[in-house]
Amino acid sequence: MTPERVDKIATGILLGLAGIVGLVILSLLGYILAQGIPHISWHFLTSGAESFTAGGGIRDQLFNSLYLVVLTMLVSVPLALCAAIYLSEYAPDNRRTRLLRLAIEVLSSLPSVVVGLFGYLVFVLKFGLDFSLLAGALALTILNLPILTRSCEDALRQVPYLQRQAGLGLGMAKWRVTTKIVLPAALPGIITGAILSAGRIFGEAAALIYTAGQSTPAISYTDWNPFSPTSFLNPMRPAETLAVHIWKVNSEGLVPDARAVSNGSAAVLIITILLFNLIARYIGYRIKRRLAK
Repeated sequence: MTPERVDKIATGILLGLAGIVGLVILSLLGYILAQGIPHISWHFLTSGAESFTAGGGIRDQLFNSLYLVVLTMLVSVPLALCAAIYLSEYAPDNRRTRLLRLAIEVLSSLPSVVVGLFGYLVFVLKFGLDFSLLAGALALTILNLPILTRSCEDALRQVPYLQRQAGLGLGMAKWRVTTKIVLPAALPGIITGAILSAGRIFGEAAALIYTAGQSTPAISYTDWNPFSPTSFLNPMRPAETLAVHIWKVNSEGLVPDARAVSNGSAAVLIITILLFNLIARYIGYRIKRRLAK
């Protein structure tokens, strides 16, 4: 058998396997959307959930999920960016740095339920945050930091080294080269990685069951005081997210239309995550084009 023949056979096998995987994913997404989209309506998106009667919505759960993503990104992005700058620009290639990279890899592979139990013991009990959005955001920060750090570091490493040398050759300090040359050039990749990681934590459930809680108190969307117990901006209140709501409705839901609520919530979750991915690619593309001009 000639090498060309072997290459064509191997290419066909790889394309076939990739096609099977893609077909399975598309079939799963299509099934979830087909089952859930008929139950999505303006009333479903803007009304509160019901405990015992039909006709409830996901307004509070959807807002809690988005608000939790914002709080998590406010904590994790600065930490991840600082860690990525250190690892990419300043860290020497020695055993300590390799051990730090290994720790990041291990942390990225932790099951979310383990992070949730850690958050429950440390943030909820030890620090006295109780079940709250803040405790959930800190737990999600632990999940998000390794992935976000690696994506930011990869974006920084993709900046050509000649640009750094040019800045240093002009007499610029190392920190000015990093902030004025490297960071702007790596900005599209950093933003894309941040939005993609936001989409990942938007669908997280296991870690939030033990930290953010499984219920949402009565809140007012006209109360803008974040220190008020009824304010929708209060980070110290318990909050059931959309992913936790799907799990709760399927496991212990008492409403007559539990199946419809679950299917509609799952479809909204999938659509929102897809939007996160599309927005990340669009923003990265626009910034890259603007920097190229």
